[in-house]
Amino acid sequence: MSVLLITRSPSVHEAVVPLCAAAGVGTEVSAEPALALASWSGADLVLVGTDLAGEVAALAPARRPGVHLVGTTPDDTAFRHAVELGAASVVDLPSAASWLVDALADVGERASPGRVVGVVGGAGGAGATTLACALAQAHAVRAPTLVVDTDPLGPGLDRLLGMEERPGARWEALVDTAGRLGARALRESVPRTDGLGVLTWSGLRRRLDVPTVRRILPSAARGHDLVVLDLARHGGALPELADRCDDLLVVAPATLAGLAATARLVAELGERRAGLVLRPGGVGDADAARVTGLPVVAAVGDQRGLAASLDRGLGPLPGRGPLARAARDLLAEAA
Repeated sequence: MSVLLITRSPSVHEAVVPLCAAAGVGTEVSAEPALALASWSGADLVLVGTDLAGEVAALAPARRPGVHLVGTTPDDTAFRHAVELGAASVVDLPSAASWLVDALADVGERASPGRVVGVVGGAGGAGATTLACALAQAHAVRAPTLVVDTDPLGPGLDRLLGMEERPGARWEALVDTAGRLGARALRESVPRTDGLGVLTWSGLRRRLDVPTVRRILPSAARGHDLVVLDLARHGGALPELADRCDDLLVVAPATLAGLAATARLVAELGERRAGLVLRPGGVGDADAARVTGLPVVAAVGDQRGLAASLDRGLGPLPGRGPLARAARDLLAEAA
């Protein structure tokens, strides 16, 4: 049981129950408020018909989130009962059926959003995409994880992870959708293997549609424990996408040229909090931090067999190595 519906009204029943069935959400319907209280706290969503709102309010159930009054043409009395119950809203059915569809889309999902980690290269070829895939692979063995490709000029994350032949929605399909996308719907629609999903493009002609990204990211965070964004250095979307990340990692080679390029990128990002992940080079950690203005949070050495692993579609973490250690440490620090 995910939805508790308390009503004796046939019209409310007919407006709500079919939508719950279409969303694949279990529903308990109760015509007796006193009996319904046994399921009050355990339901993900509580819908109280305006016909029984007064009786339910008289029982003074415990305040909880996710309570809504539903009915046809609710009056002032319904709003008074909503205040007594601590309900979040009063919904006029069936005209507000689209609202109910959106509410049902996230039934059973996590109460708080998952963590969003962005990874960007401070210089070209620094290995940001590889690190993004490594973080996603490392976390996916423990909890649902999504890695999101926002770099139109990148190699394609599904190819690096050996998922290019897996069915599922790509960016092109999501651009054509409208409205709010449920967390469960997004998680089940993208290409996925075990706990890891990937969102990228299907063809060679690629363009990042920023409004679609804005619409998709909240659903991605609600449906996954970790969302990793592979961010592009170029284009105007980087500052906005960086703002949407809980943690931002800038990957840079420890060379004078690489750190100079990274410093310019950091200046573009402004005052956003970020950590520096260093790749091999001749510049020490202290000097790298001084040049870029970022604290060094990890150093990732070269990994033997990495290119062959990526070419075979195994991803960057087929076994142990520097990437696996760095990914584990960075995830622990983010948590």
